[in-house]
Parts: sequence; structure tokens; C-alpha cells
Amino acid sequence: MVTRVHTVAFQGVEARLVEVQCSLSSGLPAFSIVGLPDKAVSEARERVRAALSALSIALPSKRITVNLSPADMPKEGSHYDLPIALALLAAIDIVPRETVEEAVALGELSLDGRLVGVAGALPAAMASAEDDRDMLCPASSAPEAAWVGAARVFGAETLLQVVQHLTGSAPLERAGPGNARIETAFADLRDVKGQERAKRALEIAAAGRHHLLMVGPPGAGKSMLAARLPGLLPPMSPDEALETAMTHSIAGMIRDGELSLTRPWRDPHHSASVAAIIGGGRGARPGEISLAHNGVLFLDELPEFSRAVLESLRQPIETGEVVVARANAHLRYPCRFLLVAAANPCRCGHMADAARACARAPACGADYLGRISGPLMDRFDLRIEVPAVDFADLQLPEGGESTASVASRVLSARAMQTQRFAGHEKVRVNADASGRLLEEIAEPDAEGRNLMSRLAERMGLSARGYHRILRVARTIADLEGSERVRRHHLSEAASYRLTFAPSL
Repeated sequence: MVTRVHTVAFQGVEARLVEVQCSLSSGLPAFSIVGLPDKAVSEARERVRAALSALSIALPSKRITVNLSPADMPKEGSHYDLPIALALLAAIDIVPRETVEEAVALGELSLDGRLVGVAGALPAAMASAEDDRDMLCPASSAPEAAWVGAARVFGAETLLQVVQHLTGSAPLERAGPGNARIETAFADLRDVKGQERAKRALEIAAAGRHHLLMVGPPGAGKSMLAARLPGLLPPMSPDEALETAMTHSIAGMIRDGELSLTRPWRDPHHSASVAAIIGGGRGARPGEISLAHNGVLFLDELPEFSRAVLESLRQPIETGEVVVARANAHLRYPCRFLLVAAANPCRCGHMADAARACARAPACGADYLGRISGPLMDRFDLRIEVPAVDFADLQLPEGGESTASVASRVLSARAMQTQRFAGHEKVRVNADASGRLLEEIAEPDAEGRNLMSRLAERMGLSARGYHRILRVARTIADLEGSERVRRHHLSEAASYRLTFAPSL
């Protein structure tokens, strides 16, 4: 007779149910696992054998075959240990077969029978809730899975506790969700002296989730400004937090079931590969753009990233999702992020300073920033120059608006956008608006239309550039509390469309 236990296989942020089948048959004693297992799954037989031995349970002297169905889907990860062990225990009549077949189990086994936490508990709980099944998992993963309110999650420290729960001798209590965490300690915008225009651009970027590029010499404060952006962003809504946590769960980044309502901040080094940024590699893991979903992706020294990395960003920026193509599957990860990039004007960084510039200035600036292709440059809503700070400004006492003051305006503007886009499922902020919807919400007045006609002719705007100016103008109007986009909103928005190199 064949016994069955359910577990999951991860395809992107989705968990697909997998049936673990166990059969005992006559023949020479053997323990084989079939169904396209990877190395970690194949090694489960040794961990299961040792864990059962720790419970004083010996494997039967028969041929043990474990099949992972559907057999044509690759199985990866160590979370198959627990379902394989339960299917085997049901086959030798230690746990009731009917009870085991109604559960979804996942967890890694130690050699002494302890259960080790695994990645992906949150999407696994979503799958078990949709199929109306109980979920059995390690105690360390249970608080994370319990964030899915409809899921019946039971966490255990050891395999023995799972056996006692299934036999009814010591039922486990249903797990509760972990804590929700909100960061409150952010670097203050008041620490940045001067750079008022850059601060304004930072506020607009935070209010409408507009991509921002800052170009300036070394030491001008580009990284310092970017580091203050998280404090300007409002906390994530419950839906956004769950979306972000799904990706972080797949990546194994959730600890103690703690769900963060603070928007993620990712700042990869410029030596990162395409797989690290976009996603892929072993197991087709999510990349930095997906880990920054609903948050900020900061790329410092943008021209130093490889051309392949920079060009691979173009499609995800537009669509809000990335497809990782593999030979036997296409995995989708969400990636709606706020891209903030910083760059020097040239390789030496001092193109504007004749006393310090290299011999190739100013031609070196066009070569250096020319590494950023025109289509990618066009995707930045805000492109500003960050000049060097005068020494006199550094001597001034602390002043300017604080992070809390600017964040309150950003929050009000985001509230207006939430109300405006309440009936649109995929549109949350002004940066998401397009087509007829954008024309409706950002229709300029008569003076504004005349200005846009002149700007389009003078600046040679592409259709994408034209629409991005409209989106930024809509955000500027929101920060002002204006229902209508007016001429001065468009004028300010257009002023952030600087071109830094002749080739661009």
C-alpha cells in the first residue's frame, strides 16, 4: 500500500503542492527517492534514517521507494525531510495514514530528530490554507507561517512531537504569528547641510515612488542623501508587508517569524552579477530587485555596474516583475521598487574642477556616463546634479527641515494617491499610472499644455519622457495639496530631466 503526505515545491513566490508517496515492497533492502530530487533531497534518506534511529525506530528490511509527485517538476531544498519521514512512518503504521494524508509538512531533520527551520514557510502556509490542510513545520518557522490567518499551523521542536501530535497522545497547540516590527531610528535629513534642490528631489521621489539619479563629485553627499530616504517613506500597508515577506521568506531572510512593516533597503555592491541583481543562480533565487520590492534599491557608483546588469534593469523597472527563465520553468518575482542611483560625473570625479580634473576632461565625462544607455537613463523620472558643498555651508549651524517634517508631507501625498487609485488593483502611486488613467489624473491646465508643447519640442522628449514629466508633476501637485496639475508643477518636474552627457 502507498502512503501519502503533502509538501510544497517553490516556483517563484508561489508554493505548489507536492505529494510525497512511500511504498514498501519485497526485495533487497534499499531506500530510494525519485521524482527529480536535487542533492539536498537525495541526502534526506540518510537524515531520515538517523532521525528514526534516534527514536529507536529501525527501517524495515524491505525496498523503500519514495516518489515526489509530480515527477517531472524539479524538487530542491532540505524541507522534504519531514514529509518523507512521515510518509515512511505511516507506511510502517506508526502514525495514522488518514491523518497524515490531510497535512502539509515541511522541515529539515537533524540526525538526533530535531526539526530545523527552513525557508519558504509563508508561501507554504498560503498553499496549505488554499487547499484547507493543516500545516506541520519546525517551531522556529511556525510564527512566520502563522501570519497567514486562514492557515492552521502547528510547530514542533522534534520529530517525536510531530508523531505524538498525529497519534493524539500530545496534540500541539496552534501557532500564533510573530511580532510586527517598525523601524523608528532613521538618519535625519537635517544632518545634510546645503543641497536643498537634492532634498526636494528626494521628497518628490519618496512621495510618488519616482526613480532618482544623482550625479556629482565625490564627497558631495549623494550617498548621505540616499541613506535618509528610508525615513521619508511611509510604513508598508498589511498587503504590501505580506507581499514583501513572501519574497523574503523564499530567500530565508525572516527570523523568528518577525514581519517588518519598514520598507526594505537594498544597496548591492557594483561588482554584483546579473543573477544577484535580477535573480537566478542555484535554485533561481530572488535577486536584489525582488528583495527591494515595495522598498528602495540604491545603486551607488552606477556606471561601475556591468553593462549586462544595467540593461537587465530596463524591463523590470517598467513591468514591476521579473521573469527568471530556466530550461524547465519560468519563475516570476515581484519587483516594484524605488530605484535611487548615484554616479560621479567622470572617472576621476572632478570634471568641473579644472585644478583637479584629469587630462581627458571633459571628454571623459561623456565616456563615463555613456555607460548608462539612453533607454535606461530615460527611465529615471528625476535626474539631478549634486554639486560640491561649499566649506562655508559646512560651518553653518544645523538647520533645514527634519526627516519627520518632510515625511509628514510625503505621508499626506501618499494618502491622496491611495484614495485616488482605490479602484485600480495594480496602481498604488503616481509612478504606476499610465495611459488614459495618467491623462485623467495629470491633465494640465491651458498654460500647462502650452508649456508642455514647448518643452517637448525643445527637449526632444520621447513619449516615455513626456509621461514621466506628467507623473512627477502630479506628485508635486499632491505635495502641494492641489487637485489640478498647473504650469509651475510641470515646470519644476521638467527641471529634473537633466542630461549629463552628449551621448545621452
